[in-house]
Amino acid sequence: MKQITKYIIKNSLKRIFLYRACLVRLRLMGVEKVFSYTLANETGVTSEQVRKDFSEFGIKGNKRGGYDINDLLEKMEKIFHRNKDHNLVLIGMGNLGLALSKYSKFVQRNMNIVATFDIDPFKQKQRSDIPVYSMDRLKEIVDRFRVKVAILAVPEISAQEVADKLIRHGIKGIVNFAPVLLKVPQDVIISNVNLCDELESVIYYVHKQIKVDGLKNLELLYKDMKY
Repeated sequence: MKQITKYIIKNSLKRIFLYRACLVRLRLMGVEKVFSYTLANETGVTSEQVRKDFSEFGIKGNKRGGYDINDLLEKMEKIFHRNKDHNLVLIGMGNLGLALSKYSKFVQRNMNIVATFDIDPFKQKQRSDIPVYSMDRLKEIVDRFRVKVAILAVPEISAQEVADKLIRHGIKGIVNFAPVLLKVPQDVIISNVNLCDELESVIYYVHKQIKVDGLKNLELLYKDMKY
């Protein structure tokens, strides 16, 4: 049975991303050991929260002697299955799809876009580092490279149809950049990335902060006038 799915990344997993970035930076500085309070200060949480997050993902360490940074990073690599390559396909070679296909960080994290797809025959004929195929070859490519995850960067009107086809051919996870909530079976993971929503969220908080700062300034001005 299909249902509208928006896969919510757990806050603890988001914090693991932050811890990892902090650990990489510390290692580049020559640091070998780190304490939970250091990670807490760097990421804006408490030491207790750091230890709780580590425990959730099976990461253990010596509280008194600190955590070995190399060991922590190695354990985090296992969380994200960085010990093997992950083949992906990208559907839609418009401006966004083209930019995503050239994003070098994917390769650095063992995520390889093995093929892209577009319905435009002209784009299929263009030479590029990653081949652009017609959707007729989707099953062939997915089977050949054992692809389980796809990036969807197509217009809203065709997103559901393309998602259905991906799922029929064995795709189990989709990062969806189309501004629409997809209906998929319960065993398929969907992560929706809406850039406009993200920007509007930032705009909302910026104006909220401006309003708060404005009220604080008025209060200070009122106090000064009283005295």
